[in-house]
Amino acid sequence: MTEETTTQPEAQTTPEAQASVDLTVQDLAGLRSVIDVASSRGAFKAAEMEAVGKLFNKLNAFLDQVAKQQPAPAEGQ
Repeated sequence: MTEETTTQPEAQTTPEAQASVDLTVQDLAGLRSVIDVASSRGAFKAAEMEAVGKLFNKLNAFLDQVAKQQPAPAEGQ
């Protein structure tokens, strides 16, 4: 009999794979805009709208909270 062995693929150890993923507040604001535009164009089915709306509201509240924590820009800059 032959014995088959299955091996798991090794984790990538390239510098590209080790680089951290940067997600910024601007990225999240862009995502909020994408959700808004997609919903206005009918990209979501009616059954999906509740979940999309909840996610949008959660994202919007987070971005509003972050905006309130940012220092006001100085005059003349």
